[in-house]
Amino acid sequence: MQHVLVLGGGIIGTTSAYYLARRGCRVTLLEARSEVGLETSFANGGLITPSMSDPWAAPGMPWKILKWLGREDSPFLLRPSALPGLLTWGLGFLRCCDEATWRRNTGTIFRLTRHSQQALDRLTQETGIDYDRSGVGTLRLFRDQLSMQNAERSAEVVSALGIPHKLLDAEACAALEPALAPQLSKIAGGIHFPEDQSGDAFLFTQALAGLCREQGVEFRFGVTVEGFETEQDRLTSVVTDAGPLSADGYLAALGNANPTLLRKLGIRLPVYPVKGYSVTLSTAGWNRAPKVPMLDDGRKIGIVPLGERLRVAGTAEFTGHDATLKPSRCANLIENLLDLFPDCPNRAEAKFWAGLRPMTPDGIPILGATPYRNLFVNAGHGHLGWTMSCGSAEALADLMTGRSPALDLEGMTLERL
Repeated sequence: MQHVLVLGGGIIGTTSAYYLARRGCRVTLLEARSEVGLETSFANGGLITPSMSDPWAAPGMPWKILKWLGREDSPFLLRPSALPGLLTWGLGFLRCCDEATWRRNTGTIFRLTRHSQQALDRLTQETGIDYDRSGVGTLRLFRDQLSMQNAERSAEVVSALGIPHKLLDAEACAALEPALAPQLSKIAGGIHFPEDQSGDAFLFTQALAGLCREQGVEFRFGVTVEGFETEQDRLTSVVTDAGPLSADGYLAALGNANPTLLRKLGIRLPVYPVKGYSVTLSTAGWNRAPKVPMLDDGRKIGIVPLGERLRVAGTAEFTGHDATLKPSRCANLIENLLDLFPDCPNRAEAKFWAGLRPMTPDGIPILGATPYRNLFVNAGHGHLGWTMSCGSAEALADLMTGRSPALDLEGMTLERL
């Protein structure tokens, strides 16, 4: 394809534009906002974690969701107002919660996350791109022995796939991250995943857009995609508020807007927006600030150093397309942070954010071809969008330019649905 229109300027659209340009395509990227990375990519958890390849749809999860129902401090919060639009998606989620399906989906997700991490490593080495990257792994913390035992089972599954890990008692957790030492009584143990990484997805997206421009990618901001014009089994143009725009090929990477737009073509994507929150604080003057990215398993939050900042992120709120900041959910993040690090300063300058993760029921994104020969989709990456971005984009660029992707897309395409 000589000219490709990439629809969407988040981390998924921007990485897609980069790899398409590297494959020799003339690329135009359309984005409704004023710059790239201003939606879900803006202030997410910052983790690049093949170790988290096990999907949310897992054995026992339905009972946990019921237990947490209506609790403002719960990791998963299902608001009644979201139920009408969640029925079909929710049934699909429940169907994926049996043991066999969970294991199969974990393997599929890991195939993508490992490939994507390797693609990111190559891109970083080749370009020298800077995004507050850390390569010290992640530390998953557990508050009680039962949670630790359950986590060991999940760790064995991902370990069998090739993810190294090390079980740690509380003292060993503090040896890895000395900032935890004063709070050892609250920790039962942890698991260190040394090959995980972290970095600021927004900084990465912004810097990558600069590299895209050097390769001739045209960015058109303030342009909203409203529909499509077709002829038989091909798109002839996209309809935008700036008029129709045509190309040889089209890639839908619009995050949570993908389902509504593609439904106009008769393509149904089971993608639901799941709200996540984050707070970012400066670590200036904090001598005992943590250095190792951590995940508090029981609270379902990540505590991630990003240069001279600390990002605390987590929670899953099913509330439709409402990205409003809820004070109670913001306060929960600060309370959970202070529970482990009560000496954290600079709380008065905390910056809160909420974003909508585009989730599929099985946790696997939707990649590849559609019934329209020149329309492809890169959608539904959920909470692992940063982790999956480079691998997904590289595979789509290969498909759209007639190459065989190095990534096996079995189980990731629209056909599975």
